[in-house]
Order: sequence, then structure tokens, then C-alpha cells
Amino acid sequence: MLPFSYAVRNLSRDRSRLVQSIMGTALVVFLVMGAHALNLGMTRSLTSTASPRNVLLLGAGSEDSMQRSEVSEQAAGIAETSLSGIQRVLGERAVSPEIIHMAALETTQGEEIRGLIRGVTPRALLVHPGIVIQEGRFPGPGEMLAGRLAWRRLDLAPEDLQVDSVLEFDGEPLTISGIFASPGTVMESELWMTLQDLRTLAQRDTVSTVVLRLETDAELADVELFTRQRLDLELSAVSEQSYYAKLARFYAPVRTMTWTTALLIAASAVFGGLNTLYAAFASRVRETATLQAVGFGRGQILFSLLQESLLISMTGTLVGAFFAQVVLAERVLPFGAGAIELDLEPRTLFVGLGAGLLLGIIGTLPPAFRCLSPPLPQALRD
Repeated sequence: MLPFSYAVRNLSRDRSRLVQSIMGTALVVFLVMGAHALNLGMTRSLTSTASPRNVLLLGAGSEDSMQRSEVSEQAAGIAETSLSGIQRVLGERAVSPEIIHMAALETTQGEEIRGLIRGVTPRALLVHPGIVIQEGRFPGPGEMLAGRLAWRRLDLAPEDLQVDSVLEFDGEPLTISGIFASPGTVMESELWMTLQDLRTLAQRDTVSTVVLRLETDAELADVELFTRQRLDLELSAVSEQSYYAKLARFYAPVRTMTWTTALLIAASAVFGGLNTLYAAFASRVRETATLQAVGFGRGQILFSLLQESLLISMTGTLVGAFFAQVVLAERVLPFGAGAIELDLEPRTLFVGLGAGLLLGIIGTLPPAFRCLSPPLPQALRD
């Protein structure tokens, strides 16, 4: 085999080409890792929000959107007394009537923003056990509880949505009473306020949904039977997992577009690398022929060319992964259903490593085959 130092020395032949190849690979790896982290975060936030034991009572015909759903205010009490499989926590049944409302808000600086508000009662903590109040307290009248990532959804600075900050809703000042977290869920981008306050400000006499948390031995079919028996309530029972699965499918085109963009840029980098390597290897036909003449086989020379290319691509991969860690790690991005926090997991790093390896191999083989294909006498004369 050709010594490894031969491949290393060849890197300094054209330093401008070396820098161009490294930065091209770094850009591709950075974009591929970003696309993977975005898709992973979006899918995880939607699926993690759903609990396998929660059932949503929605208005008939509005099974795909809680915001459009209207449920009678009495439905929560009727369901609580009619169903036997509802979980009890400290003697309280886990039944939570909630209003989901997209509201126009205003900051103290007069900036108009739009945010997703959830009107709740303290029983909401029974059906959403992942909620943890990190600062402050549960909201009372005239107060709001802000999700940890709500500032990003509202396009504000983090310090603009802290405890004791004030937002106006329809001219009414609402004080932020606390900050809550629900790791990996879209609820972290919401604002919570008391159900009665939101009902008054939104001028609603109905709720959006009634969330039920079932016992481990209860089934969705029991709730569906209840909705069919009480046709006067005009309800539909949907498992929370099914609801957010539909929402995830709704955002599938966004994820597809992200991957398509990253792959198109990767393809452009591959073709650009091919052109660069064709030009670089064309001037080395006599050199490779000389190596063959002194006894090195074509396979050994091809392996040395691959080593050279992989050194460049792996350097670019390290540069791209470094910038991805600096730029993307823990970055919060808004999307329609909420906000997601990007997390560069080990599989994201492996995806970036795989992209760098493929670039190094695919971009090398065609130019290397062309460089080694001429017969030895012809190559020595060229």
C-alpha cells in the first residue's frame, strides 16, 4: 500500500482547493444536522405532548382542531359523574375543562403580538402531570402562567416574559404569576390563565375541550360509548395521542421541505466537488501512471486517493459539527403549533458524520476511476 504520508502531503498541493472542499463539506454537514435536529425536535414535541391515558372530548365535527371546537360547559360535570374509569388524584377526579384561544396581546411597550392562551382550572395539573412550575405560582384572577418557551413563540426577549411582567389582553392588564416547564412538549410555548378570566375576555359561553385522564384499566371505547349515549352534548372522544399524531402528519410537508432543501444543497456540493476533483486528478494522470510503473496496483492508488479525500471531508465534518454545536444547540425555533428547542442528540451527530463520509466517497470515486482508466503506456505519454 502507498504510505499514509503520501495522501497527507498531497493535501497541500492546492491550498485554495483544500479550503474550498473543507468549507463545502462543513456547510453540508451543518445543514444536514440542522435538518435532522429540526425534524427530530418537531416530531418529539408533538408526540411527547400526548399522554396515552388522556382522552379529549371535542365538539362533533371539530376533531382536528381544539381551537375550533365548542363543548358545552356542563359536559365536564356530566362526564365526571357518568364515567367510572376516570383517575382519582388525592380524591379529585382528573377532569379538566379547557379553552384554547389565539389572542391578540400587547406588551407594556405597546408592541402587538399574538399568542396561544389556554384557559384552565387547577385540575389541569391532574391531567397534565408533566407540568412543573419553575418560578412563581399558579395563576389567579388577572394573572397568567407563561410557558418556558413562550417568549420565543411571542417573538419577545426572554426578559420580557418573566415573573411580574405585564401583558394586556383586550385592554386588561394581566400579570405573569409564574413560569412553567413541560420538557419536550408544545405546551411550553403557551400562556395559561384562569378559565373564568379567559371565558370573560374571549366572550365565550363554551369551552374548547374537556380533558379526561383515565385509569390504567379504562379504555377509550368507554368514553366513546358515553358520547354516543349523550347525543344532546354533540361530543366526539379522541385520544390525545391520536389528536397529536394527526397534528404531526399536518406538519409532515414542513419536515419534507426541510430535508429536500438540505439534500439539494448536498447534491450541489457533490457536483461542485466532482468538478473540482476532476480538474485536480486530471493533472495527476502521469503521476498515477508512474506509481503503476514502479509496482503499485490501481486498487492501491485508488485507496490512497480515497484517503486523501476522506481526510478533507472528515476535517470539514468536524468543522460543520462544531458550528452546529455552537449555533444550533439549545436554540428555540417557533412553528405553527408552538416552539421547539433543538437538541443535538448523538444520532444527529452520527447523521452528520454519515453525510461527511458519503461526500468524501461519492465525490472521489468517479474522478479517481477516470484518472486510473487510461492504459499505462498512454498515461505515461499524456
